[in-house]
Amino acid sequence: MTEIVLGVGASHSTLMNTHWDQTIHTDRATRFRDALYAARDEIAAARPDTVLLVGSNHFRGFWLDLIPSFTIGVGECVASGESGTPKGPQRVDVPLARHLAGSLVESGRFDVAYSARLQIDHGQSHAIQYLLAGLDVEIVPLVVNVFAPPLPTLARCEELGRAIREAVLAFPQSRRVAVIGSGGLSHRLPWPDWRDPRGDDEEFMVEAWLNGRDNWQDYDARRREIIRAAESAINPVFDDEFLTLVEKGEAHRVTEYTTGRLEEIAGNGAQEVRTWLVMAAALGHAPGRRLAYEPIPEWLTGMGVAVVDPTRPANA
Repeated sequence: MTEIVLGVGASHSTLMNTHWDQTIHTDRATRFRDALYAARDEIAAARPDTVLLVGSNHFRGFWLDLIPSFTIGVGECVASGESGTPKGPQRVDVPLARHLAGSLVESGRFDVAYSARLQIDHGQSHAIQYLLAGLDVEIVPLVVNVFAPPLPTLARCEELGRAIREAVLAFPQSRRVAVIGSGGLSHRLPWPDWRDPRGDDEEFMVEAWLNGRDNWQDYDARRREIIRAAESAINPVFDDEFLTLVEKGEAHRVTEYTTGRLEEIAGNGAQEVRTWLVMAAALGHAPGRRLAYEPIPEWLTGMGVAVVDPTRPANA
């Protein structure tokens, strides 16, 4: 029997690793980091065998030569290791991963891409670093395109989460499965629409995204400079509303936003809430608990952590 035992949604930022000593709001940063560790303890207590790790791509695992909407890693998985995140091979639950890919396609509902040699970046390895530290688990990596338009709609991501839930519960072997959605909340990255770059920095970014498959490290120094020069654009009101929806088991209501409207209100980085939405739907939209929310302008991002425990009474 296979069970989905826990869900976690968590923001990520490599600036935690590279610029902690330059963080001004250290009280906020510490509370957020402590919440990640608290979520890690809840994952440990749930005793998962496998973690379905839903994350975004930041043009270190996929490039503009090929951008699927959804990709499942079904074989080798290597973390790129940028900015102090884990580097190298990651343990994949290959039988469950291949079951998911096959079931989603055979159902006729999703033509997901799959990769037998997947490279992930901090969109997932940040969660490995903080949420899975010291845990003896395998992963099933699922990469959602959130930065290279056209993006999958929010409604399509919610549908994917529901389809994943059905496929996981139908897995014929015994597994305890946790689901992590890594990304968001509100933030704006100095990244262009690749179809219409404007100015030297944006043209450089698109060049890196198109040509970086074999040498992405060569572009990284200037990429970091561009990001560090960006102004913060956090929307705490949106973040609170979204986290409240997660707490109520109503994250599906965010599907009322179009991609354009979501960016207008909460920034292009808020497109990463798709990963939370997949997680919440895979948990059957059970009510969640907010562990932390901290707007940290030095990291450009509204940083949130929430846990969805399907066994916990709704009013607990």
